[in-house]
Amino acid sequence: MLRRRMGYSDPASGKDLLGNRSLCFIFICAFGLVTLLQQILYGKNYIKSAQQFSRLKGDETGNWTGPVNFSDDGSLKPARNGRKRCFRQNFQPDSQISVIVTPCLADIKKKKKRSPRFMENYDGTFDYNSTACRELRQEIMDIKVLTMVKTSELFERWRNLQVCRWEQNKEETSNFKMSLSRCCNAPSFLFTTKRNTPAGTKLRYEVDTSGILPITTEIFKMFPDDMPYSKSQFKKCAVIGNGGIIKNSKCGKEIDSADFVFRCNIPPINEKYSVDVGTKTDLVTINPSIITERFQKLEKWRRPFYEVLQNYENSSVVLPAFYNTRNTDVSFRVKYMLDDFDSQRGVFFFHPQYLLNVQRFWAVQGVRAKRLSSGLMLVTAALEMCEEVHLYGFWAFPMNPSGIFITHHYYDNVKPRPGFHAMPHEIFNFIHMHTRGIINVHTGQCT
Repeated sequence: MLRRRMGYSDPASGKDLLGNRSLCFIFICAFGLVTLLQQILYGKNYIKSAQQFSRLKGDETGNWTGPVNFSDDGSLKPARNGRKRCFRQNFQPDSQISVIVTPCLADIKKKKKRSPRFMENYDGTFDYNSTACRELRQEIMDIKVLTMVKTSELFERWRNLQVCRWEQNKEETSNFKMSLSRCCNAPSFLFTTKRNTPAGTKLRYEVDTSGILPITTEIFKMFPDDMPYSKSQFKKCAVIGNGGIIKNSKCGKEIDSADFVFRCNIPPINEKYSVDVGTKTDLVTINPSIITERFQKLEKWRRPFYEVLQNYENSSVVLPAFYNTRNTDVSFRVKYMLDDFDSQRGVFFFHPQYLLNVQRFWAVQGVRAKRLSSGLMLVTAALEMCEEVHLYGFWAFPMNPSGIFITHHYYDNVKPRPGFHAMPHEIFNFIHMHTRGIINVHTGQCT
């Protein structure tokens, strides 16, 4: 109050000596100075980098493209993180250096065209062990799991491999068969026999592990004395899947020329399809669900089912009677029905322990499913029974390797129950086994 009355004022009251406003102003000036210095240094490094490229020789001088980063010392390093860039120079005599930074589109196109290099330049077939085929095989073996690549890329690598004439790798095949023999032993346990399942045995089901079936004298009589097939009994075997990939393949004659032919789930092999799938059949599986749905569990008329089996001449049939308790009675009726018609056709039942061992074996190979497909079971058995195994009609994708849509089966387009099988993983394993020379997977037309 006294100062106001006397008209006294502080000379420093209206100033901000080194206060907040002054410090802010100094900081802004310093930031601007640093930014200016950075721009000057960056310009020098930019020119220095261009001058380094002016000393390149040959074609690289005229037009060079590659992903680069500019380091602080003016040197060039490959681009690592973020979006790739390409450094392109155009040199004109007596003119300044022109530097353009563009996306590496040329480099991307080269990568896309790299895979089919052999197919474009060669119209025949390469030897399996040629340098070209070893590289193509390695491109497939580099895919360790199916999820590593897009389906289209897997198709492309598989297409490229078709220029290689398949040849069995004796060592790889022998090692694989030894693994199967140790775990599964199809020549002894593929079917339930009097030898491996004596009367009085309590047979445990494959899935209903709590369920036990006592092998009575009546059941025991239905079993063969011993396994009808032995180890490597047949030289060349063909396992026929029902995939739409076999349609229009004209592989019928080639299939019928095999020493032993396996088929899955009594598929149609009449004149409409025989050109593609052949007619010869030595062993065919029957899923009990087919008997239940199409033939009313054989509780009424049995002749329609008998006439269907006549299409397979004298082939034997095999059923998973001991998969679960529901399958047993239906499977036994097939045996009773054929006996009533005085058929000499062999009727066999998969041994449940064999199927369990096969399931565990393929789980280690990456095929984890609620149930393996009938095709995979037959392929597994064929690898022990045959010297050389050929696969036809096995594919698990809605398009063929050329990208053309196909039906699920060669005779219809009915899809299986989702989540039951792991078909893509089964086919992926077959592709790897083909690449290793263990089995020959046919997905194209036969000559």
